[in-house]
Amino acid sequence: MQRLDYLRETPSQTAGPYVHIGLAPGAAGFDIYDEELGRDIAGPNALGERIRVEGLVIDGTGSPIKDVMLEAWQANAAGHYAHPESKGTVEDGFRGWGRVITDFETGEWGFDTIKPGPVPGRNGTVQAPHINLWIVARGINIGLNTRAYFDDEADANAKDPVLNLIEWEIRRPTLIARRSDRDGKPVYRFDIRIQGDNETVFFDI
Repeated sequence: MQRLDYLRETPSQTAGPYVHIGLAPGAAGFDIYDEELGRDIAGPNALGERIRVEGLVIDGTGSPIKDVMLEAWQANAAGHYAHPESKGTVEDGFRGWGRVITDFETGEWGFDTIKPGPVPGRNGTVQAPHINLWIVARGINIGLNTRAYFDDEADANAKDPVLNLIEWEIRRPTLIARRSDRDGKPVYRFDIRIQGDNETVFFDI
């Protein structure tokens, strides 16, 4: 009887130092595509409040990580995703998805979009307005998934089924972006801490 050889698990590998250049070359200074994916999340025709979201990705020593790529996806102001299975409609040009990299000098990242609306959840629940984020960088074996909620949506956040899954309430604020105004435009600050004090909550999805 012939013996079957089973494949062994492939060793994990970090994203490497140049993943942001390969996936977002325009942001890294390499103009090689006529139209690069991920630059315009909402599009010019999207309804709703125009906002900016920005922050740092911080390592366990408290230092900003300067070679990070982030992907964001979100619903529109009516709470509908740009997806064929969405039960609502979205505006022409609303992509609902974007890709940015951190500044090589400061580690700052940021993008402009519209503030999303509440999103239908499971079993008739409603999720508070939020933006889903995926983070990848050198030294991270598997991309990290998290969410940015908004501090001016306190009532909706208190009822959000995902936030309420976090058993340690003291950790829930790590998912809240803080609003300020800059030149009359709302700006939400959302720093992501990979390790250490106030480590951001990440989701296994």
